[in-house]
Amino acid sequence: MTKPHPTDTRSIHKVLVANRGEIARRVMRTCRKMGIATVAVYSDADERMPFVDDADEAVRLGPPPAAESYLAIDRILAAARATGADAIHPGYGFLSENAAFAHACAEAGITFIGPSAMVIGLLGSKRDAKIRAQGAGVPVVPGYNGDEQDVRTLVARGKEVGFPLLVKASAGGGGRGMRVVRAADDLPDAIDSAKREALGAFADDTLILERYVDRPRHVEIQILGDHHGQLIHLWERECSVQRRHQKVIEEAPSPALDEARRLAMGAAAVALGKAVGYTNAGTVEFIVAPDGAFYFLEVNTRLQVEHPVTELITGIDLVREQLRVARGEPLSVREPPPIHGHAIEVRLYAEDADNGYLPTTGTILDWQLPDAGGAVRVDAGVRAGTEVGIHYDPMLAKVIAHAPTRGEAAQVLRRTLEAASIAGVTTNRRFLARVLGHPAFLAGDLDTHFLDHHADAVRTPPASDADVAAAAVAAVAAGIAARGASPRVLPHVPPGWRNVRFADETVAFEVVGRPAPVVVAYRHAGGGRLAVTVRGIDEAARTVRVVAATADAVGDVVIEDERGVRRRHRVARAGARWVVSAPTTGVELTLTELPRFPEAGHEAVAGGCVAPMPGKVVKLLVAPGDPVTAGQTLLVLEAMKMEHAVKAHEAGTVARVCVALGEQVEAEALLAVVEPG
Repeated sequence: MTKPHPTDTRSIHKVLVANRGEIARRVMRTCRKMGIATVAVYSDADERMPFVDDADEAVRLGPPPAAESYLAIDRILAAARATGADAIHPGYGFLSENAAFAHACAEAGITFIGPSAMVIGLLGSKRDAKIRAQGAGVPVVPGYNGDEQDVRTLVARGKEVGFPLLVKASAGGGGRGMRVVRAADDLPDAIDSAKREALGAFADDTLILERYVDRPRHVEIQILGDHHGQLIHLWERECSVQRRHQKVIEEAPSPALDEARRLAMGAAAVALGKAVGYTNAGTVEFIVAPDGAFYFLEVNTRLQVEHPVTELITGIDLVREQLRVARGEPLSVREPPPIHGHAIEVRLYAEDADNGYLPTTGTILDWQLPDAGGAVRVDAGVRAGTEVGIHYDPMLAKVIAHAPTRGEAAQVLRRTLEAASIAGVTTNRRFLARVLGHPAFLAGDLDTHFLDHHADAVRTPPASDADVAAAAVAAVAAGIAARGASPRVLPHVPPGWRNVRFADETVAFEVVGRPAPVVVAYRHAGGGRLAVTVRGIDEAARTVRVVAATADAVGDVVIEDERGVRRRHRVARAGARWVVSAPTTGVELTLTELPRFPEAGHEAVAGGCVAPMPGKVVKLLVAPGDPVTAGQTLLVLEAMKMEHAVKAHEAGTVARVCVALGEQVEAEALLAVVEPG
């Protein structure tokens, strides 16, 4: 291992950001403010991503798999040498907590913007960090963190620790390689699965076992240290709202801590940092039991995803401080600054929150979040036209609100999400808005099982008939405008005009979640008005006025109803698919325009099990002829760094297995066929 950075001052003229997406853009933003040039590195899958365009220079690393691109130390260092970068910022994830990478940077004469390789080595392993925490007098949860890592030993040790038990990867974070086990019979499979996932995500399958604390809060302390002996904390962040052990909503300060507990946790984090000579930015994570006791969890030796909430309540740019420390300069503050207001961050994911949080893919047709007058910050990794693929984490952006009070921050953030238009890929936007408006969230009644406790309440409700009708009429109005922009008939003929008076113009839509198509029948009523009937919803005739309608693939449609009330919809079109968002309600609907003379479709295979998302087959558990029970796992897919079990819908016999181990499959691909019986 290398020694800690010396206290000499060094210049940084060009920073290579060894990461992607929103964190790469965020680091580059501060670099520009400080007059520092930037270099992006990218895989083939990311060639057209916004972070590549944001950089002054960019270097291709290789194919999409992280092992051949963002985890390839030699290629990243070669990119730094080729561009003359004198420093590397690792962001978070990938190589950010890799001691070998920090060491390689030092050996190459390149400044690593983070703690030293020695400190990363001491704290990057969760089990070693736990030992250090105990030595610093920080309370820890009972568990096993030994060197013997065979499955048999881990099972035996887990039984000694007791249940419920938390199995987690020693090298990683973000919920990967983590399982909660409540019964001894489930432990071997949990260990096997966690090891496989950890090896794929972190190239290290070492596990630690801890007694699981039921209904804990997840609270972390931001620390910051320089090479002049200063080490301070910047207060706490509450990160208890999680799905699959991965944070979804974070805030600062925590609504659970009183002043005494806040100071005690800050002091414990600083004590651990001083015990190892910590420099640069880091986070000491704790779990807080229902009785208020807190226990050390782990140290993240890097910038956290949720660092913006700390920046907003303290006024400190953490990336700027990281760069200053890396240059050998002292911290700009010598003690924790006063807390100003409250900040809440949500992670906007490409995922179906109402379908097991399955990751989704697609091309973003529209990317619009409303202006909240400076109260909302958006750290986005995408834009309209970005293709969301299967290779990396599905987070699209972080949306953060800052206000004088917690209640106001939640309200501003919720309204921003409701009024946003993100078309082309399914996201958790409406799910997040519902969480922010839930009474328990607003009361600060949180724990890491919040989403489980309130699953039904935060589930997105089906759209009402009125919402569907309004969206269908908006899509029709946009279609009329598009045809009018390049008419193939006489340009003076008004929309909906028919020379056969008794026959209306009709457009039929298939709407997700509705068993029958919705048909909009309309005719011209003069003065920009349309006489409309929405069949499949009701048969009531109504007259609406199209105040404004986009002729473009993406834009606004404003409809005035018979009462004189105007409402705006955001409409995005791709082929026969229409995505219509209503900013007033937050409802988003996808409508597929049906052809007037449809072709015969293909029937689904009886007993077929299909892929719920694109992914790689990492485990095959059955073969043709095997008997299976309802709910039995047939195979395991890996997508966006997470594993997903594909299960039999009913009991029967496996007739066919249609994929091979290691095969990459598309969404809806037939994986296996089970004959009932």
